[in-house]
Amino acid sequence: MAVTALDPRTALVVIDLQAGIAAAPVQPHSGADVVARSARLAEVFRERDLPVVLVRVSFAADGADAVPGRTEAPRAGGARPEGWDVIVPEMAGNAGDITVTKHNWGAFHGTDLDVQLRRRGVTQIVLTGIATSIGVESTARAAHEHGYHVTLATDAMSDMDAEAHTGSVRRIFPRLGETGTTEEILELLAKTHG
Repeated sequence: MAVTALDPRTALVVIDLQAGIAAAPVQPHSGADVVARSARLAEVFRERDLPVVLVRVSFAADGADAVPGRTEAPRAGGARPEGWDVIVPEMAGNAGDITVTKHNWGAFHGTDLDVQLRRRGVTQIVLTGIATSIGVESTARAAHEHGYHVTLATDAMSDMDAEAHTGSVRRIFPRLGETGTTEEILELLAKTHG
């Protein structure tokens, strides 16, 4: 097991498990599996009075708050379907959860995520979500730069491209924190936060 420790104030941070993203075709884990594993982690975090943060990405209807700048990749055009940015039902509905709305890949830039975590004394985050190489990796990088201990639940995340997922898990994440499966993280939670 690569996950060695969970701090007394560890938060679960769930990236973009919302209607328009969780339903997308992803690899190597299905969106349904990512949601189910993230929901299980959230349940256990809540039972132990540890913070659960639900991050969603959303933009104004006219796209005015979307990230500017030239890229080689085509941008998604047109209006998004109604409700695409709504957190999936399996994750939503807990009054104690923190919801953060982002307008970038990562959950720290331009949001109050860092303030929300620090005010609760959080020193470590466990990350899940979609997409591994985009929102999850960007958030992990920023968390590392902000001085948080980072743990990545590698079977509770997925990507539109299996190679991108594997590249993040094998090459990037070991430089940002520790990786483990949902079950490994749950076992460690039971030992340290019994």
